[in-house]
Amino acid sequence: MAAVCEEDPSLERHFKGHRDAVTSVDFSCAKKQLVSGSMDSSLMIWSMKPQMRAYRFVGHKDAVLCVHFSPSGHLVASGSRDKTVRLWIPNVKGESTVFKAHTGTVRSVHFSNDGQSLVTASDDKTVKVWTVHRQKFLFSLSQHINWVRCARFSPDGRLIVSSSDDKTVKLWDKTSRECIHSFCEHGGAWLAEGWACGNKSLGDTTLCCTGFIVYSMKSSVMRGLMNGLVGVHSSVVNSLSFHPSGNYLVTASSDSTLKILDLLEGRLLYTLHGHQGPATCVAFSRDGDFFASGGSDEQVMVWKTNFDADYGDVVKPQKYGSSVDGTHGTGQSEMDCGVHHQKTKTQDSGRTHEQQDEETSLADTLEHIMGQLDVLTQQFTVWIKELRDQLPLILQQALALSWESKLWEKLLEVERC
Repeated sequence: MAAVCEEDPSLERHFKGHRDAVTSVDFSCAKKQLVSGSMDSSLMIWSMKPQMRAYRFVGHKDAVLCVHFSPSGHLVASGSRDKTVRLWIPNVKGESTVFKAHTGTVRSVHFSNDGQSLVTASDDKTVKVWTVHRQKFLFSLSQHINWVRCARFSPDGRLIVSSSDDKTVKLWDKTSRECIHSFCEHGGAWLAEGWACGNKSLGDTTLCCTGFIVYSMKSSVMRGLMNGLVGVHSSVVNSLSFHPSGNYLVTASSDSTLKILDLLEGRLLYTLHGHQGPATCVAFSRDGDFFASGGSDEQVMVWKTNFDADYGDVVKPQKYGSSVDGTHGTGQSEMDCGVHHQKTKTQDSGRTHEQQDEETSLADTLEHIMGQLDVLTQQFTVWIKELRDQLPLILQQALALSWESKLWEKLLEVERC
């Protein structure tokens, strides 16, 4: 039997500061910060430490529709209706570089897991890939025939998935830049997608889109596991996020609720009430311990999952579907999913604890160095841009000084005569 969760998901914190609907949320890898984008054209960086001030970043000229932390946590990408993408340093200075990424609204930004590439999606019907360093354009993917709502790198970085209002989800090979599979759904447009890597029942890598359709990349066919969840929300689903285990999905809907779904059994586990009005976005933290949501009520909420962990990677299903306010979500008890996880032991007979600690410390140091290099590169780019913007004024002043110097020389010559 699977273990029973002792607590329901709980609301840990809520943040107020935006002046319009929240459109996107994302945790830094270490969960020290949370970023949110809004229709008020700003980003907010929230500290997860109590009593720490938030940062408001202003630079976009229109609504910010998407935000994403880099894997190192030292950069934040944002996309806007002003057709630009900005890369920010999430500190008190809020320095950023900007580049015009598309000819239409930018609806999605996403870093690759190595932090070297950025994929963007837009209303101009294209998906574009850029280098993070110097924001160099690499290539464009342009087979969609309507707005592209979302684009994501696969965890290994070999694939890109994109979803569009043309009612298709396309899988692209990053190396060949070719579409290797296209999934079609005639019931409506796709709004979002994600990757689930830990769920062996669905295949090594699975893709889920709003409307609760689950695809297995392993067999390239649609799985009917979610058919029982059609209509679980009473209004449109605006956002979704996979738990890192791949076993669970959280959704945000215009019916003002969040729903936690069991992908193994294809059933509803929890209905969460908190937002006053449509819930517009939701995202799990990298380790799945928390998830954040945003709404048209201008609030950002942080929730603790309270899932039982099974040896670090796999999450155990819950016994009862219930809501945070104490009412049951489905009225049906959740049975054991039938999947038994066995604990495996790994032995490092030739390595001492001291060696393992030293290796861990070295890895942490290297990660810190890479993060600092990201920051320095970004700051250098900002300085170069500022110098380039000020160069005409500097030249004008230098020219004025030159003319003034020549004038004084002429006056001195006249006096000598």
